Amino acid sequence: MRSSERTLSLWKASAPQPEFTELRENLSADVCVVGAGIAGMSVAYTLAKGGQKVVVLDDNAVGGGETGQTTAHLSNALDDRYYNIEQMHGADGARMAYESHTTAIERIGEISRMDGIECDFRALDGYLFLGPDDSIDILYRERDAAMRAGFRDVELLDTAPNAPFETGPCLCFPRQARFHPLKYLAGLAREVHSGGGHIFTGTHATEIVGGDDAHVRTTNGSFVRAAAVVVATNSPINDRFRIHTKQAPFRTFVIGARVPDGSVPDALYWDTPDPYHYVRLQEVESDAGTETILIVGGEDHGTGEADDAPERYQRLESWTRERFPVEAILYRWSGQVMEPVDLMAFIGRNPGEDNVYIVTGDSGHGMTHGTIAGILIPDLILGRSNPWEQLYDPARISLRAAGEFARNNLKAGAHYGEWVAGQDLSEEQIPPGSGAVVRRAGKPVAVYRDQAGALHERSAVCTHLGCIVHWNSEETSWDCPCHGSRFAPDGEVLNGPAITALEK
Repeated sequence: MRSSERTLSLWKASAPQPEFTELRENLSADVCVVGAGIAGMSVAYTLAKGGQKVVVLDDNAVGGGETGQTTAHLSNALDDRYYNIEQMHGADGARMAYESHTTAIERIGEISRMDGIECDFRALDGYLFLGPDDSIDILYRERDAAMRAGFRDVELLDTAPNAPFETGPCLCFPRQARFHPLKYLAGLAREVHSGGGHIFTGTHATEIVGGDDAHVRTTNGSFVRAAAVVVATNSPINDRFRIHTKQAPFRTFVIGARVPDGSVPDALYWDTPDPYHYVRLQEVESDAGTETILIVGGEDHGTGEADDAPERYQRLESWTRERFPVEAILYRWSGQVMEPVDLMAFIGRNPGEDNVYIVTGDSGHGMTHGTIAGILIPDLILGRSNPWEQLYDPARISLRAAGEFARNNLKAGAHYGEWVAGQDLSEEQIPPGSGAVVRRAGKPVAVYRDQAGALHERSAVCTHLGCIVHWNSEETSWDCPCHGSRFAPDGEVLNGPAITALEK
């Protein structure tokens, strides 16, 4: 989906995004992939390398959606904790989670070496340390569960070595990694193209149909007919209801701070609060030469449930300055994370529809989940067995997640009450560059006043399942709190699951 232009991530600022032409003809393919982020390009890469004829479609440039908003941690130390995964999916499920994420990290490294993709891939250690109110029992439990899942050398330390602040007790997870996601995707795109695949950007899919006549139709009427369709759009745009009841959307916030070279050891860092903080380094080229950027994320909230980004960025900055030698804050951006109710992503056959495959539910590990999709989905399409199929099956129903499922859907359902809620502002009170939902004859209207003072009006009813959108002043977007759809000020779709613009 199309990205907001209000905030620019470090990745988009430091690497060009490959752009291709819009689809303007009808094509046939073995597989049509909708979405050119980490998941879609990983699937396309594997299939193209295997001799399949692949077509990739995306609203954006390659990596222009949520992949371009990541912090790009490559980690098998999962933030949902192995003791929770073990409780939810059993010992075998926890072991497969470890194996699949470990394989994903290794695969990114192998592809970058094998195909000569210069993407700053680097293996390093990761450190999980406690929040101020958390007990060391969390670390003991996680160490033991991680070792049962397959880690052999996770270690409890008194403090993270050479860290610029006193972390206190922490777990060291070896063989984590980091990379530049857009440089990596540019390399995948090159390999897909050289393997005979076709990539079309600036191309909006309006209809996805499975079955014997599987095809994808676009805004201009062109279509791709394929034996299989893969929907890799962060949140699936082909599914109206089923998957969206099993996951919830969150906004997460990131700052990029320049720090002195060598002042922070090159590692991944995470703490244990909820929401937690996550930290890594990245070198970027500037007019002054190579700069070391400390990337710090956190301060999550439910999509559409708050409009206080400046305060969240300020809290991130304060937390960072207390612990690291910050010289200047150079970047800030936000992204969208989909949290599944049972902690594992949904990767595989779309429930109830033949020849359509989905990947969603990144759960804060989108780079490894997307890479797992690049292994699992091609296996399913080509009829090969894969040991991870059941763990990631989108059709699964987990009774152990029933409580979280109910909470998510009660929360979403409560937002439908906004159909009859009162308005806070009239059109005259909306300042330039801002928006608000107002009411006319009892109907909610999304009103945006541009910088020149002109009003732009759309229905405030999300075109996915009819929730009322909320204004996001930081991203200048209309965000749906129910399932995470996002729209530009003019009503055009930024993020699914909505597939059509807000009505005039």
